[in-house]
Amino acid sequence: MTERVKDLSPLTAVSPLDGRYADKTAALRSYASEWALIRYRLRVESAWLRCLAAEPAVPDLAPFSADAAASLERIASDFGEADARRVKEIERTTNHDVKAVEYFLRERLAGTPELAAAAEYVHFACTSEDVNNLAYALMLRDVRDQVLLPELDGVILGLRALAERFAEQPMLARTHGQPASPTTLGKELAVFVGRLVRQRRQIAGSEILGKLNGAVGNYNAHLAAFPDVDWEGVARRFVEGLGLRWNPCTTQIEPHDWIAELSDALARANRVLIDFARDVWGYVSLGYFRQRVVEGEVGSSTMPHKVNPIDFENAEGNLGVANALLQHLAEKLPISRWQRDLTDSTVLRNLGGAAGHCLVAYQSLRRGLGKLEVDRARLAEDLDASWEVLAEAVQTVLRRHRVPHAYEQLKELTRGKGLGREELLRFIGELPLPDAEKKRLRALTPSAYTGNAAAQARRSPTP
Repeated sequence: MTERVKDLSPLTAVSPLDGRYADKTAALRSYASEWALIRYRLRVESAWLRCLAAEPAVPDLAPFSADAAASLERIASDFGEADARRVKEIERTTNHDVKAVEYFLRERLAGTPELAAAAEYVHFACTSEDVNNLAYALMLRDVRDQVLLPELDGVILGLRALAERFAEQPMLARTHGQPASPTTLGKELAVFVGRLVRQRRQIAGSEILGKLNGAVGNYNAHLAAFPDVDWEGVARRFVEGLGLRWNPCTTQIEPHDWIAELSDALARANRVLIDFARDVWGYVSLGYFRQRVVEGEVGSSTMPHKVNPIDFENAEGNLGVANALLQHLAEKLPISRWQRDLTDSTVLRNLGGAAGHCLVAYQSLRRGLGKLEVDRARLAEDLDASWEVLAEAVQTVLRRHRVPHAYEQLKELTRGKGLGREELLRFIGELPLPDAEKKRLRALTPSAYTGNAAAQARRSPTP
């Protein structure tokens, strides 16, 4: 009989984010857990009550005293796990998560007479989506700014440091997997720095929108209760007061276009990182990079010699899972039947999962970068075995001097063939070029034929 496990722990968790990778994703618990979502909802509910109390056009509700306002603030700021369990207990009766938060807040207001008198204004004129869209907006803003961007910045800065360190380290480039004109290791890393900085800027610049306009977005209930209040103005001040951008025209739900935009921006950055992880994997395979051995680690259960590029493989896998989730979020969330359906509700709960796989991947990349060591001898060996890559330089100089069939001559000499230094020098000696040009070409080596790669490496931007 199969043993049944009931208690949740990293060993019994279904998701690896809460199991195998629990330590790596711990930072997200304060922002993307069920507890955190309830807390964000409570922040919105209590902030809306304060907003109404401070609104002169709502005559039945006076502004709260300093003590009452502080008590209301503490309900959200001091919200703990025991409080969350109480909300879930209420939800077992209501079978509605947002209504459970409303009832919880009403319970807590009862202990302060001034706040208890305002209990009927809790969740006033709101649909649950008024609370949810703002809660998720606050959640994603914090996940992006407090967790993902700092970790991504660590990857970028680690890459940038390597780009500068190896700015002048010659390396045989490979196009189509074949030897090509040399470059420097630093410049190839700088390419990824530039790409990531650009994507990072788009992630950080994604607008985060919110709305508070009732059951179908028309302030129906608001105007029924207080027809003379400028509810659009109140809603705009409230949403912007939360640090979000106001969306003035929606159905029952904020349409989530901005979440799709943020998801797409994260996915683009992740694709750049997948490209990078695969390149580094290849460089490790070629021997260009060695990995610092960690005492006690095992690379293979049967082959003792193995030092595998596991950090880059782990990153690639988690980036793929993250992008699968992000792609679904971007494709599904902007679509809702008529004024509202609930298909977005369960999908939104995977925002933390997408962020979690991003986080695990970014951490793996940072760890992998810290283990890399360059094998200069191996790089030099490949360069010295590939003198044919100088054919580009020679034929271009011939073109400059209008020597006919320059490309074809070098093609005949080198295409599909290995070429040694002495053979190339003999060919150069027979060319119809000025002696000064021949001397310059004879002095050229694969390791010196790197163009302005070093300068480009040193120009890599910062996040």
